[in-house]
Order: sequence, then structure tokens, then C-alpha cells
Amino acid sequence: MMHRLLFCCLFCLAGVVSAWGAPSEQPVRLDSVQADFTQEKHLPILARPLISHGRFVFQAPGSLRWEYLDPVRSVLLMHKGAITKLVDRDGQLQRDHGTGIDAMRVILEEIGSWLDGRFTDNPLFKVTQVDAHTVQLTPREAGLRGIINHIELHLEQEVGMLKRVIIVEDVDSYTRLTFSNEILNASIPDQTFTIP
Repeated sequence: MMHRLLFCCLFCLAGVVSAWGAPSEQPVRLDSVQADFTQEKHLPILARPLISHGRFVFQAPGSLRWEYLDPVRSVLLMHKGAITKLVDRDGQLQRDHGTGIDAMRVILEEIGSWLDGRFTDNPLFKVTQVDAHTVQLTPREAGLRGIINHIELHLEQEVGMLKRVIIVEDVDSYTRLTFSNEILNASIPDQTFTIP
């Protein structure tokens, strides 16, 4: 479940950075983006949110590294069509062959269309600009609406920078990702997407 939400988030991130800006600004072309993140998972059964920290790196057209550093290390790598998920088990990263790899592949393909500037004509989400720095995505299909009520994207005043993503599952359950230390369009070696 969390990986589905994660990939919806990445999907949104790539689209917003490349294709959405302040009303008077030109879209920013995204070749790469790197950032640290803090993820807070809020559920009614939890006294406190589950908090994770990590880093992600994206290189157009389809290379990705999404890494949780704590409390449990895991790494998701995508490069040249190959997807590898690794999870820390007793201090060593081991391949995880769980479900969801095909869904991840579909989302990655969709990121490409967002990078081409096709943000508002996406078949998965209805896009609404709430204000100058907030965009809301509402799932179009009933199946996706079953796991996500909507996604809020909060942008920095600087064009192309995403500050926060809130994935609302229902009235009481949501995931908040807050980004920091963003770097846009830096050169990234291929090994970043192949070596855990």
C-alpha cells in the first residue's frame, strides 16, 4: 500500500516540478531533481505519526532512487526499465520480491508524459489549482479513489520547487512528505540508480 502511495507522490512531484509554476512563470524543464524528505504517516490507531527520513534522486527520462534511511533502510531503484527493491534485513540490504513492481513500472511510464509538460491532461487525476502555490489532484478512477481521496501539492514560491505533498487516504488517514535541500538539474552518475 505504501509503495502505491509513494509512486503517486513521485508521479505528482515530477509533473509539478516540470510543468506547473506560478501563473506568470514559464514551466521549468526537469532533467534531474534530488531532495531529502521527511515522511509522516498519520493513522487513527496511532498515538503519534510514524516518521521516516530519506532521500530521493530522479533523472529524466526514467531513473529513480527512493531511499528510506531510517527507521528502517530500504532502497527502490529504477533504471533503463529495471526495477529493484531492497530492504534491510539484519544489517544487509536484500532484494524484496513483493507485489507492486508492475504498478511501479506503470507510474514511471506516466512520469515521462508529465516531464513532456502534459500535466493537466493526465488520465489518472483531475487537477485543480487551489491557489497560486497549491495544486490538488483527485483520482478519476474508482479503483484509485479506493486508496486515495486526493493529493495536495504545496509548491515553494520559487518556480518548480515542491515543498510538501499530502496524500489523503480518508478523513483520518494521510501521509505528509516534506522536502528539503532540493537540487535541480545537476548531473547524476548512472551508478546512483544501480548500486544500493
